[in-house]
Amino acid sequence: MQTSVSSPVDRAERPYPTHEEVRAQLVRILSSREFPSGGRGAAFLKYVTEEALAGRAHRLKAYSVAIEVFNRSADFSQDDPIVRIEAGRLRRVIERYYLTAGQHDPIRIDIPKGGYVPTFTWNDAPAPAEAADDELSEDGGGRRAFTWRHLGWPVLAVFVAFVCAGLGYYAGGLTGAASSRSVGQIPDEPTLVIAPFADLGDGPQAARYAVGLTEELLTALPRFKEIVVFGRETSKTLPPDIETSKVRDGLGAHYLLAGGVRVAGDKVRVTVRLVETSNGSILWSQDYDEDLDTHELFAIQSDVASKVATAIAQPYGIIAKSLAANPPPDDVGVHDCMLRFYAYREKLAPEEHLAARDCLESAVARFPAYATAWSMLSIVQLDEGRFQFNPQSDKVPAMERALGSARRAVSLEPDNTRALQALMTALFFNNEPKEAFEVGEEALAANPNDTEFLGELGTRVAFSGQWERGAELLDRAIKLNPGGAGYYFGTRALIACMLQDHEKAVRLIRKADLKKFPLFHGVAAVIYSEAGLLADAKREGEVFMNMRPDYLPNIVAENRKRNLPQKDSMRIIAALRRVGLPVPSARDVEAEFGVSDTAHRP
Repeated sequence: MQTSVSSPVDRAERPYPTHEEVRAQLVRILSSREFPSGGRGAAFLKYVTEEALAGRAHRLKAYSVAIEVFNRSADFSQDDPIVRIEAGRLRRVIERYYLTAGQHDPIRIDIPKGGYVPTFTWNDAPAPAEAADDELSEDGGGRRAFTWRHLGWPVLAVFVAFVCAGLGYYAGGLTGAASSRSVGQIPDEPTLVIAPFADLGDGPQAARYAVGLTEELLTALPRFKEIVVFGRETSKTLPPDIETSKVRDGLGAHYLLAGGVRVAGDKVRVTVRLVETSNGSILWSQDYDEDLDTHELFAIQSDVASKVATAIAQPYGIIAKSLAANPPPDDVGVHDCMLRFYAYREKLAPEEHLAARDCLESAVARFPAYATAWSMLSIVQLDEGRFQFNPQSDKVPAMERALGSARRAVSLEPDNTRALQALMTALFFNNEPKEAFEVGEEALAANPNDTEFLGELGTRVAFSGQWERGAELLDRAIKLNPGGAGYYFGTRALIACMLQDHEKAVRLIRKADLKKFPLFHGVAAVIYSEAGLLADAKREGEVFMNMRPDYLPNIVAENRKRNLPQKDSMRIIAALRRVGLPVPSARDVEAEFGVSDTAHRP
């Protein structure tokens, strides 16, 4: 049956389409080639549309969608992200449809971020702003319920501008201009589902271990905020040998983690594999052999879960490498920013810093509720100040911007390890070391296997004078991630030097390939001087002076920025003076520190 479409004159008199017109538009969308035929997107869109038209918009919560559309059981909880993930995917499909096949359609159906209630507007009307869960169509009695749109677009625009201005001030003035359609949104991140581990043994012990290991993985993996892990309820519904195609089409997860447990006598073998669901390829697999005579069952499963989570989900792990090789088709720019950030952190070069900063500034403008992007931007802003990488004199001081961005990240996602890392580091360089370490210890307890954070905490702890503790943390970071630890090798070399292990210090500084990072050469000069390699020390010191001519004349202040204890600062300055580098004289340094005798002179 052909449905009539109102004219522009009619639309002026009727601000909203009729139910019949909305249903005709729904059919138009679902029958389009631009709308994917696989998955549950069609059922999702049809369900929320019909519920809203029937006056049941107030029922459209994650719980009801999970049960009615995704066949979840009555014990569904918010730990299962299936509805949020599928809603994000459906929003992108709808947006793409209206940019292509549906650009001239008379009616627009949207599902604003923040809830699952659709809006129905004329396609030539302004796109709806983000809505809360009670955004509506009609109430049960057929009357129009209140929505923000009834205030009028000028009033709403003023409100949105006011809120954005407040958020921008809170974040250090760097949020940038974001459209009203993107406020509050975050990009969909790589998704992982864990299938229950298979019991490959003959007795009850293997079964208990398989269940326990699955639970440990469901606890360990969500601590890494660069990925989204489907919750326990989802995992429990899957068979251990689930087909990859069913994970891809039924859940939409990008990755499947599966495996099995075999117990024979006093030996336990765990086999784990990570599968990319788009093509069924095995990205990574590993066997873990343990001895029940020497370890408790619980300790074994906890240790294996920790090793697996670190291997696949850490910042430089298997999933990150997979994304770098094959970035996902949606929101490529945001994922590219994350990869640029980690590429920069490996090299610490000004060119990579600028690329990462520009990309992340764009990312938080597009997705101002994305905590991980704010976290990474904070760290990059901090490096702008402490390393003088690409300074922007026309903006608020970099250290202040870094602290504002870090606080913004933590307010958005308080348990995000990258956000806590950013806040810890920003507080440290804003002369708040006590508060910084309180944040750091909180993050360490929440996620002890994040090597990016471990290395940063170890560095900050060491520079505060706790050299042994810093060595312990950095050794753990390097052990877990030897391939992504260039920066940390340099710091670990300085720690060895300060602990009088000069042979190890020289070996490590030669292993840290950071030729474009100015402070690398300054640290190398100190290490070589302390080890008696004076020619090498002088060479590295001259390279450092050419890259950072402002540093050595102000080295006392620079060391203070890094909260370096007085005696350690004086020792480092003396090592540089020993090879003729232009640092302040011993008397001037003593005067600066208020030292009245010459006990600290070389």
